[in-house]
Amino acid sequence: MVRWLRFKYDQSAGFGILEENKIKVYEGDMFDGSSPTGITLDLEEVEISIPCVPGKMLALWNNFYALAEKLGMDTPPEPLYWVKTDGCYLGHGEKILKPASYDGKVVFEGELGIVIGSTCRGISEQQAEAHIFGYTCINDVTAVEIVNRDDTFPAWTRAKSFDTFGVMGPVIATGLNPEDLIVRTLLTKPGTTEVQERQNYPVSDMVFLPFVIVSMISQDVTLFPGDVICCGTSIGVGSMRPGTKIEVSIDGIGTLSNFYEENE
Repeated sequence: MVRWLRFKYDQSAGFGILEENKIKVYEGDMFDGSSPTGITLDLEEVEISIPCVPGKMLALWNNFYALAEKLGMDTPPEPLYWVKTDGCYLGHGEKILKPASYDGKVVFEGELGIVIGSTCRGISEQQAEAHIFGYTCINDVTAVEIVNRDDTFPAWTRAKSFDTFGVMGPVIATGLNPEDLIVRTLLTKPGTTEVQERQNYPVSDMVFLPFVIVSMISQDVTLFPGDVICCGTSIGVGSMRPGTKIEVSIDGIGTLSNFYEENE
């Protein structure tokens, strides 16, 4: 297993492999032909960035049997997904901001994210593994009351694409078996130190597992290196108040930690 990290250091950007609290710095293209520089940095010396810069982020709905059962929904015959626009991307440690134009409920959704490593179009499930670079943690933040505000048009893209609503990181981990992973979401309410576990669910409960997701979406749109697919969430989604700390934790990847704050 390798954990890739992007960072800012001394007014420049870089990337490398995270080993414990050390970063082995690489150069070139993370997805194609990177090589070590021989430089090592301490993790505490750098500012962690989003682990990649996606050309597009796609996010799934109703992709877990447990949540579908709880909501009384049938599971879909194919992945249901929307686009989160590229202005919304946010990394580990950065602030999720309450939208200035919206005063309703904002919810967290802890998820597994797939990071594409090579261009794929119309591929099979068997071919999909070779096109997945690795996996990351996702907080698919949603201004949930916008979705059905207009009876004629479910506004998923708007509800999920406000600035700072596409949270991912802290690393991209390779060499994982996604079916072995557990997604946990932890909340610390404003003014407290009590950590509450709000989500704890197995990736194996997915309706469409990662290889199937990549194969089926590639029949619709071409996927490019760095594109991210959010696999959907399960039971335990909830709302946030300004000052809330949200952590999405997946063993082997790490913990994505952010505060939700007022937009100053």
